[in-house]
Amino acid sequence: MLVQYEIHLFGAINASSILEKYHVGQLSQGIRIELHYLPSLTYFTALLPFDTVWLEAAEHYGKQSYRNRCYVLTANGIDRLTVPVRNGTHKQSIRDVQIDDRQAWTDRHWRCLVTAYSKAPFFEYYADELEAVFRRKWVFLFDLNLELLTLCLKWLRWQKTLLMTKSFEKQVGSEVLDAHGQIADRDPTQNGRFYRPVSYQQNFGNVFVPDLSILDLIFCQGTAATDVLKQSLNS
Repeated sequence: MLVQYEIHLFGAINASSILEKYHVGQLSQGIRIELHYLPSLTYFTALLPFDTVWLEAAEHYGKQSYRNRCYVLTANGIDRLTVPVRNGTHKQSIRDVQIDDRQAWTDRHWRCLVTAYSKAPFFEYYADELEAVFRRKWVFLFDLNLELLTLCLKWLRWQKTLLMTKSFEKQVGSEVLDAHGQIADRDPTQNGRFYRPVSYQQNFGNVFVPDLSILDLIFCQGTAATDVLKQSLNS
C-alpha cells in the first residue's frame, strides 16, 4: 500500500520534460524503488524525472544486491564497498536488517573513499558531511541508506518528496512507475532501461567506467553532475 510515511524536500529541478523517456504519462505521480547503499548512476537516472519517490519500506531483504553495496573507482580499479549485515535473509523485513558493527566497515569505506577521491576536484566540498554520516553509530541498514540518499539529493539540489510504503505489493497502480527490483548489480542488460553511459572525467585511468556510485560523479563533476545524469537518461 502506498501510504505517506515521511517527507523530505530539496531544492528545485524541473524534469517534467523528460518523462516521455520512460514512456509514462505526464500525470505520473512518482516512482517506486528500494533503497540502495550510495546508489549507482542508474538509480539516480531512474529518480530524475519524478517529483515523488516511493521508497519500498515493506519488502524483504535481498542478498547480493545494491541494498548493502556500491562500487567506486580507485587507482587499482573498481572496488566494491559492502556494508556487513547480521543474518540478513530473504525472509527478513528490510527495516529489521541490522548492520554488523563487529566489523570495522566504516573505517574501511571511509579510507577507501579518501584514497580514491581526495584529489578529485570537488571532494573537499562534500567530505565533511559524508564523513559525519560514517562516524555515526548505525543500527539498521535502512536508516543508513535513507540518510545517504537524503544527503546525495541535497548535494544534487533536486526537489524530491520521499514517501515510504506501508505494506508490500507485487504490483502498483499505473500512476506510479514500478522500478522495484529493476536495478541489478552492475548488469547493463537490465539497467539499460534507465541508464545509458555518458562519459565524464574520472579520477583514474583513461578508460571510462560507467555506472559507479553517485559519489564518483559528484566528487568528479560537482554541480555539473545533474547535467551528466540528464544526458544519461535512456530514451
